[in-house]
Amino acid sequence: MTASHLRVAGLEPGTSTLRRTAHREIDHDAVQSAARELLRALGADVEDEGLAETPRRVADAYSELLTPRPFRATTFANDGYDELIVARAIPFHSLCMHHLLPFHGVAHIGYLPDKSLIGLSKLGRVVELFARDLQIQERLTTQIADWLDEELEPKGVGVVLEAEHLCMSLRGVQKQGAKTVTSALHGLVRDDARTRQEFLALTTRTSHDQ
Repeated sequence: MTASHLRVAGLEPGTSTLRRTAHREIDHDAVQSAARELLRALGADVEDEGLAETPRRVADAYSELLTPRPFRATTFANDGYDELIVARAIPFHSLCMHHLLPFHGVAHIGYLPDKSLIGLSKLGRVVELFARDLQIQERLTTQIADWLDEELEPKGVGVVLEAEHLCMSLRGVQKQGAKTVTSALHGLVRDDARTRQEFLALTTRTSHDQ
């Protein structure tokens, strides 16, 4: 990253959910300075040859982790499809806002379309859009669901995230492999028992199932 300030760019057709998140500025030079001071505070020899480029690399890494790629939400007219559309096991990673440690896992996204369909690749892009932030899993889940509601106005939306948090597996209780599952159900995916059961049946299979 060569620019000293990086602004997160969001979707071109902005929604209220997006506008609440697309405001981050990253001061690359200040992050380098802070990383150097953190190393010094941790007792590291910042003059050591092996650490010479570490502050720059840390700044580059955080800039990448916190800067989603902009994209246009490509939608199509729905010619009559009225069943669930589900994309399973979309990989994602994010940064815990409490410890600045990563959490990573998979997202399952489904919606019951009304007048519009969205390009399937865009479901992965919207996960990335909100994951590249200082996050908690609960908020990430609801942001994805809210965005789909606002962008598509579907009959229903369901989002389930399964993630392992390094702040839980590497520190504290140190329970490696423990997964946290969160969900956000809107419209008929929440209120219609048959639709809710179908969505949850499709998404409770793990990413390792065949």
